[in-house]
This record gives sequence, structure tokens and C-alpha cells, in this order.
Amino acid sequence: MAVVSSPLEFSAEQVFVDLGATFGRRLYLKIEGFNFAGSVKMKAALGMVEAAERAGILEPDSVIVESSSGNLGVALAVIAANRGYGFVCVTDTRCNPATRRIMEALGARIHTVRVPDPHGGYLGARINYVKALCAADARHVWLNQYANPANWGAHLRTTAPAIDREFPQLDVLFVGAGTTGTLMGCARYFRQRFEEGHRRVRIVAVDAAGSVTFGGPAKPRMIPGLGTSVVPDQLDESFVDDVVIVEEEDTVRTCRRMATNGFLFGGSTGTVVSGALRWLAENGAPGLTSVAISPDFGERYLDTIYHDGWVADTYGTGVLGDAETLPMRVA
Repeated sequence: MAVVSSPLEFSAEQVFVDLGATFGRRLYLKIEGFNFAGSVKMKAALGMVEAAERAGILEPDSVIVESSSGNLGVALAVIAANRGYGFVCVTDTRCNPATRRIMEALGARIHTVRVPDPHGGYLGARINYVKALCAADARHVWLNQYANPANWGAHLRTTAPAIDREFPQLDVLFVGAGTTGTLMGCARYFRQRFEEGHRRVRIVAVDAAGSVTFGGPAKPRMIPGLGTSVVPDQLDESFVDDVVIVEEEDTVRTCRRMATNGFLFGGSTGTVVSGALRWLAENGAPGLTSVAISPDFGERYLDTIYHDGWVADTYGTGVLGDAETLPMRVA
């Protein structure tokens, strides 16, 4: 039994789902949503806040300001409420309504960017607004999840070692690429282990179509979470063995397929699993041990990925054509 006095004290680290019954592939999913922020972003958020506190950057009257499409914003809202900081989340029109309401319930202020930057897209516009806020008020502190080493450092210390303990014979790890904090932390950990004489783990990054992170052409993305319109400063591609790009239609199909087995996961998870399944179909071998990281659950996507009307309006009715992938019918 876990008894906690703070929402920052609890995180269920060793929870994995065997997706073999759902997809017929030997693929395990590390679940990162069992904390009070509901996503993997709690680790990065707490790591960055604590690093800023140690450095004396955050003071009692500080206001944390961060650009986020959703999950990191919720995590920072939880932490700010618990530790007494103000918090302003700068997001854009793709942020799920449920996510926005959660942040507001926790006391955060939300600014929604509605016009993308001509060169940096919505992310560029969000970052420009964050910089303007910080320039206008010295109390505002930007943690900068896109370049902060405490982001990937949190996963170097926690996420990757937890996978290593549970799967000492791991062959391939699939990690979604957003800010690339999870990706870089896990990749650095397993590179270090290999250099120390342990088995080699292949690192496969999974990104959303339309993201520029790995040099692909930019195009609109409707599902928040993975992908960027500005290459993250912390990305080092030398730690990545392969990259899989996933179309959003496949994200939707994969999320709905998992829901037929009772697993309601979010868009980032659907993207990672879709990419992992394609890579395994093309490169997998019998007996290969593979793990994918699930960043989030699906409750915040009920108005989008799991809403037939939204899916049909966004991607066309063809995405709704396979009955096996349609666990929900929402009017």
C-alpha cells in the first residue's frame, strides 16, 4: 500500500502491458500514465523544477512559464499547485479541451496561440510568446523543455533503468519523439550500458508525419504530443539507430484497436505502437524482445481520436471503415 502526502511522491514505475494478444506481435508497452499528472511528462517536469530550485532560479514568488501542447502543461500545473508557484501554459489550438480544463482546475493560466509563426509553426509562435512574457516580468521563469538537460536526465535516471531491470535481454526500444527528452535520456542510458560491456539495445525513434524533427517536410498535425515544427536543441541523432514516421490516420486506427481489448491509450501511445508494429513487421525476428514506451492514457482524447465525428471530419470516413478498429461509437 502506498500512502503519499504529495502528488509528486507517487509513480508506478514497473507496469508493462503485453500487446501480443492485441496485435500478434511480441511487444511490451511500458505504462507511464500512473501518476497524478497522468503522463510520462511528470518525470521531466519534476526534474526541471527541482534543477531550477537547486540553482536558485525558482523563488517563492516565481511564475513558471512553459510552452506545451498538453501533457507537460498538466504536469507543471500539478507541481506548481503543490509547491506554491504560479504557472502560465502557452499552448495552441490543438490542445485538447479536457487538458485545458485540467490545467485551469489546478490554478494554471492558459494562453492559446492561434496564429502559427511563418517559419516555426505553432511551436515557434508559442516560444516567441514565452520569451516575451519572460522579458516583461522578471518573476517569469521559462524551464525550456526543448533544451533543458534536466528533461532527458530524468529519463536517464528513472525510465531507462526501470526497463533495463524488467527486460535485461532487451533487443529494441521504441520511443516517441516530441521534445526528445524521453528519447535522449533512454538512448544515452543504453549507450552507456553498451560501452560498459552490456548487450546492445537498438533505439528506434517514432515521430509523427509532418514533424521536422528528423528532417521531414512540415505539414499540419492535429494530434498533440509527438512531433515538432522546430528541431529540439537537445536532440542528438547519433544516439538513434532508426526512425519511423507515422501518419495520424494510423495513430487513430492503432488507438482504437487497442481499445477493443480494453486499453484506452492516448495519441502519443498510438503513434509509438503503430511505428513499433511497422518496424517489427519489416525488421523483427522470432524471439526478439521489444519494448515501447506509452506516454499517456486516452481520457483526454475522447473528443478527438475516440469521437467518430471528429475523426471523419479530420481524416475522412475511410479511417472508420474497419469495424475491428472501432470500439466506440460517439454521436
